[in-house]
Amino acid sequence: MSTSDAFRAEVGGAFGVPAPGGLLDVLNLAAVVLDDSGRIVLWSPQAEDLFGYSSGEALGQFAARLLVDEQHLDLVTELFVRVMESGRSWAGGFPVRRKDDSTRMVEFRNMRLQDERGEAYALGIATDQGTLRRVERDLALSLRLISQSPIGLGVLDTELRFVLVNPALEGMDGRSAPGHGGLTTAQTLSFLSGDANESAMRQVLATGVPLLDRFTVGRTADDPGQEHAWSVSFYRLEDPAGHVLGLATSVVDVTAQHLAAADAARARGRLALVADASVRIGTTLDLEQTARELAEVCVPEVADLATVDILEDVLQGQRTTGVVTGPARFRALAVVAAYPTEALRAPDPVGSLAQYDTDRVVTQCVNTGRPVREATLTVQDLPRIARDENAAALLAAAGVHSYLAVPLIARGQVIGALGLMRADNPAPFDDDDTTLAGELAARAAVCIDNARWFQSQRHAALALQRNLLPNRPENRPGLDIAHRYEPAGATSEIGGDWFDVIPLPGDKTALIIGDVMGSGIEAAATMGQLRTATRTLAQLDLDPAQVLHHLDQATASMEHTITTCVYAVYDPHDQQCHISVAGHLPPVLMHPGRPPELLDLPTGAPLGVGGVPFHTTRLDLSLGDQFVLYTDGLVETRDRSLDERLDALLSLLAGPQRNLEDTCDLLLRRLRRPGDHDDVALLIARLRAEPPTASAHA
Repeated sequence: MSTSDAFRAEVGGAFGVPAPGGLLDVLNLAAVVLDDSGRIVLWSPQAEDLFGYSSGEALGQFAARLLVDEQHLDLVTELFVRVMESGRSWAGGFPVRRKDDSTRMVEFRNMRLQDERGEAYALGIATDQGTLRRVERDLALSLRLISQSPIGLGVLDTELRFVLVNPALEGMDGRSAPGHGGLTTAQTLSFLSGDANESAMRQVLATGVPLLDRFTVGRTADDPGQEHAWSVSFYRLEDPAGHVLGLATSVVDVTAQHLAAADAARARGRLALVADASVRIGTTLDLEQTARELAEVCVPEVADLATVDILEDVLQGQRTTGVVTGPARFRALAVVAAYPTEALRAPDPVGSLAQYDTDRVVTQCVNTGRPVREATLTVQDLPRIARDENAAALLAAAGVHSYLAVPLIARGQVIGALGLMRADNPAPFDDDDTTLAGELAARAAVCIDNARWFQSQRHAALALQRNLLPNRPENRPGLDIAHRYEPAGATSEIGGDWFDVIPLPGDKTALIIGDVMGSGIEAAATMGQLRTATRTLAQLDLDPAQVLHHLDQATASMEHTITTCVYAVYDPHDQQCHISVAGHLPPVLMHPGRPPELLDLPTGAPLGVGGVPFHTTRLDLSLGDQFVLYTDGLVETRDRSLDERLDALLSLLAGPQRNLEDTCDLLLRRLRRPGDHDDVALLIARLRAEPPTASAHA
């Protein structure tokens, strides 16, 4: 290859090719004008920077001889002639000799100029080729990054109107790039509408401080059914002189991360709710309270309205086996709503009994033992979940649109159903809701069944105990009598407290109060045995200490039984009372006009200890005296000493004179607390002011 050919290859370029764009200040473009003979007639300061010659050194010189190596003169002269004769521009690069004899590759754009006299000139615009190539690469890279970036990018003017968007931003609102021109973000990107976003953009324009990663959630015209999330940033654009050109915005679609975070938050919420349920459900053994606790846990986290119903057959102790296919009878235990709503009147009232056929959703749920979900309810579906037409109308008016029935299964047996409804919450029940409701129902079902079992046992024990206690005893000769029995609170089993009033020969009356240690049916049964034994022994007209001695022997034959007791016999003819105590709290004696006192009697040992003698004490009484017998459930508490409580008892009895019934009510009202863990027997006798009649004595 000849030197000329090599130069041609190195120079490259071609006529008629449009000049690529560039940044003038970055490129530092030099301008040189030649006359038609090739002499330099104009020389810019940038030319001095580029070539090294001052204007004084360059003006009037032949450009080719000044700037081009000798071996390239012919080619340069040829290019100059072609430009001047054809009027076509030339673009390309070739090596230029600088004043310091170094060589620099320079990119040229050459064209012919003509003045008003018709004289021709050649204009050469030049820049360092390395600088130009770097700018071209940076520009190409920027354009590619912008056009291919998954991040939405846009440029807005100072009026916050779009002048440029990339394809990613086009895809976010479904509008083409030309369609954005002159429009604001509020007109194109619905998720950036609103005064808050516009105010934020204007603040960036005013201060120049970028606003980064502004999180926003919304829906797009192309996908209105799905919630999207974006991270939006704003930057102020300035020219090199610091003049504000507008704003650049970047929009990153973070929907996937948003949904994942939302899913994770929901999962944490479900775990927290399940953990909360294990604490909040089953705090008592009260059946309705336990059912209400389940409903309250479900509202409003899972549903807007929750119902809990138990199968009546299960409540009555009838456990079924095999496949159930027929109608089901339900007892309503709880109805809870997240907010005041007429829908509360739609379910069966708490405590009511209802029977539903197999077409009802709740019946299908308990018959199959599986959740039944009606994700989207229509007006036609409501009768399948409502108790009647009026209830269906109430549900429709309340906007109930989704329903979920979950079986309550305890120890392998379906015992009822949890019903969940949504009205204000727009989301239909889904698989996650069904799983969560199933978890809550499974945990609560065992608690509900425990409460049901306890209630059944408690009712049986109470029935047994009340049947073993005496009917309302009639007033005896010379005595007015009042009594009370109060079982323990709902969370505790029954005890073995009892009282009795036994008629004896000669108008005498035996007054007995006792407390079998322990609780439940066994304690009640033991109490019944002791009461029967006491009645039998009382008819023998024995001394009270002897009666307790025989009862102690009888109790010793009963395994693991310890009982405290007071046995007193009153004779109205001599107004004397003989009394013996077996480890029981002291009775209170009240004389009219004097403070009540705790009788200081030999305490004795509880029945069943064996080998400890009992003592009988004689009390001389007067008309109007009162005798108060009670069990420890009246005075013993966990937070105060027994002495304090006995003082409180005496203080109440020291008040104004009352009838015996009012005194009983007062003591129970002031000394008992809701949920006390022990039962109470209370017996008060008062010597009547008038002596017994002769017929009664006979």
